[in-house]
Amino acid sequence: MPSVLQLTLILLASGVAGVLIFRYFGLPPILGYLAIGVLIGPKAFGIASDSETVRYLAEFGVVFLMFSIGLEFNLQKLRAMRSIVFGLGASQVLLTMALTILSSFLLNWFYPISWQAALALGGALSMSSTAIVTKLLSDRGELETEHGRNVIGVLLFQDLAVVFLLILLPALGQDPKDLFFALGIALIKISIALFLIFFVGRQMMSRWFRLVAQFRSQELFMLNLLLIVLGFSAITEHLGLSLALGAFLAGMLISETPFRHQVEEDIKPFRDVLLGLFFITVGMLLDLHVILDQWVLVLALLAAIVIIKFAMIAALARAFGANAGVAIRTGLCLCQAGEFGFVLLNQIDGLKLIDPALSQALLAAMLISMFGAPFLIQYSDRIALRFASSEWLLQSLALTRVAAKTVRYENHIIICGFGRAGQSLARMLDQEKIPYIALDLDPDRVAEASMAGDQVVYGDSSRENYLVSAGIARAKAVVVTFADTAASLKVLYQVERLRPGMTTLVRTKDDSDLKKLEAAGATEVVPELIEGSLMLASHVLLIMGVPMRKVVRRVTEAREARYGLLRGYFRGSEGDDLEENESWRLHTLTLLPGSHAIGKTLTEINPDLEGVAIQAVRRKVDGEDYVKLTLSPDLRLLENDILVLSGSSESTDIAETKLL
Repeated sequence: MPSVLQLTLILLASGVAGVLIFRYFGLPPILGYLAIGVLIGPKAFGIASDSETVRYLAEFGVVFLMFSIGLEFNLQKLRAMRSIVFGLGASQVLLTMALTILSSFLLNWFYPISWQAALALGGALSMSSTAIVTKLLSDRGELETEHGRNVIGVLLFQDLAVVFLLILLPALGQDPKDLFFALGIALIKISIALFLIFFVGRQMMSRWFRLVAQFRSQELFMLNLLLIVLGFSAITEHLGLSLALGAFLAGMLISETPFRHQVEEDIKPFRDVLLGLFFITVGMLLDLHVILDQWVLVLALLAAIVIIKFAMIAALARAFGANAGVAIRTGLCLCQAGEFGFVLLNQIDGLKLIDPALSQALLAAMLISMFGAPFLIQYSDRIALRFASSEWLLQSLALTRVAAKTVRYENHIIICGFGRAGQSLARMLDQEKIPYIALDLDPDRVAEASMAGDQVVYGDSSRENYLVSAGIARAKAVVVTFADTAASLKVLYQVERLRPGMTTLVRTKDDSDLKKLEAAGATEVVPELIEGSLMLASHVLLIMGVPMRKVVRRVTEAREARYGLLRGYFRGSEGDDLEENESWRLHTLTLLPGSHAIGKTLTEINPDLEGVAIQAVRRKVDGEDYVKLTLSPDLRLLENDILVLSGSSESTDIAETKLL
């Protein structure tokens, strides 16, 4: 039996190993925690024991997860998605519970199940994995799509339903005659808790946080936060309710204060570490011998969870107005089990509502369904196109609408994302009479902007067919306006495949992913953090009495030093106060076979570049991907190298002629 320190080291080491392996293959870390728990658990290799200390710490992972979910819940968000949350979401949870109760009558031939146990199991099986699904949809840039909104709405209701089920389950463990009395007592307790928290605590929360924040101590702020989370959990536990319920209510209270975002960031380390520990303990519960001995039952339960849940959710999505393709994608995203299903299953086991053998088989089926979730979501588009007869037609119509708007354009700009940054860029392009087409995945935004006359269409800029329809072969540049590195990399990959060397500008929050984006083909990366610091510096200089002309020059010099490829955007606009009023531009050229510059170094071609600067040289590596080379005087140019030039229109034309 390992000591507490040894057990902690085992859990930390195995957790790190599991997350590293699954991250390497692009899978959610939650699956790594589950897999490690299965392997090191007492029912597999027996490296770690499922002790009371570990389980108690793991319970706090659920506490902090419920607190984070409480932070996300506010009346405004629920009101905006009420038709999905309380329509599709409520229908999914209630229908799953009803089907589970009906199915229990069939299982009674093998495992006696009371209606109370069936109701509890229905609640556990109705859950889907918020952690896995939201992470995968975010990585795929699909949170704002129609099926993404359906999925988030259903997950929101499931999280709300957990709160009710955490209250209901202890009552189900009572004698059937005393069930309604137990439920009544539970409702009285929750009413008292809500009164204490919302009517007494709400008045004090904002004032208390302001008082703590005045001391400007991160340590004090963190201690106060932990006190509130665990204090509210202690209140609900004292009233006979769950720790997680108190944490959820505390999160809801803090979500109404101005400190919500700071709290959310501060709580993440505790939540992620302890939640990882929780998933390891869930994996420890799995008995691999049960899977081998009862593999037929495990497969039957797995099929019931995935297939029936998928069919039910897809049918409900259709009933609520989604087309066939959206309904299939919604079903595929939500047909797995969820982390709260394990929480509820643990409570069901503690109350001894079902046979332990059935519980083990059900746990195995739920785990396998979660392992399969990333693959179902990854191939959801192909599955939807295969089985939804109207999906091809709908996508063809969408592509036709995109192509119809761009067919008359030459040298236009493709804007990927039409949020604030994309709309600001579009306004400036309109003023200069520069054509553009914007692709966005928010249907409401697209509809409103289109009615206002903006050239924006519904489309996924990370997909080849939409970029082709947007006229990438004729476009002058591609601008990625969403500050999401994963989504930007997908767009860059498609742009490089369709048109290598295309001028591509990418927005990002900071320069932490600069090398990664440049390696993927970004001509220039514009970090918001640096731009904000330049604007701050310019205001400080003006306050200190530095003349406007000098301030503009300083900022321009700083920008040129950081954004070599954007020189044409910062200099040469008509009527500015800068020293040069030439029309600067960016220009790319490919060294075709027989070009004069092939075989020469940058130093040797310098005489041909009068008034022109080489900002980048890109070269194919291993016959596949273009990479940006380090500029050095002795860099020798090769056939098919792509040169990015900046200078006046006349100078770049002359340089191109000499180089080729």
